[in-house]
Amino acid sequence: MLAFNTHVFLWLNAAAHPVPWLLALARFAAQDLIFAAPLLLVAGWLWRRQAPRAALVHAALAALLGLGLNQLIGLVWTEPRPFVLGIGHRFLAHAADSSFPSDHLTVIWGAAFALLFHRDWRRAGFGLALLGLPVAWARIYLGVHWPLDMAGAAGVGLASALLIRPWHGAVGNLTAAMNLAYHKLGKPLISRRWIQA
Repeated sequence: MLAFNTHVFLWLNAAAHPVPWLLALARFAAQDLIFAAPLLLVAGWLWRRQAPRAALVHAALAALLGLGLNQLIGLVWTEPRPFVLGIGHRFLAHAADSSFPSDHLTVIWGAAFALLFHRDWRRAGFGLALLGLPVAWARIYLGVHWPLDMAGAAGVGLASALLIRPWHGAVGNLTAAMNLAYHKLGKPLISRRWIQA
């Protein structure tokens, strides 16, 4: 497995002198595309009509739970990053902490998998899941993750979405409380129809 991981990493990792535009694209994907997940959830809450908001809470909780699980995994199993072992080329500053699984991808795919469980949000979940692919490529290309870190993120993201799913009653109660606070705080904007009720 280690040989396979290294082989695929070296195939995807950037050359010593990468094309500047590709390097810039990879840095954008590796660092900035993660913001698509919270932006999607916030935009969905504020502007999408007639779609259950509980799905958005499910997605947010799955992403947070995934990050928590990643911390636990890192405590019991430390996987050195490629640059720590002197393998490949690194083009992104990163702490030399445990590599497995990828936090960035866990957030994206945890939220995406949770949305896929909800009929009204499946298209958004599918789009978010696809957006994770360039993030996975970029973080390998820039030399800060192994390919199996991305498989691990997929597993943790799916597990997180599944673990939250049976708690639909608690998620519904949390959503109702958030809705109440939202209507109180956002009343002026809702009355002007700048955001949805």
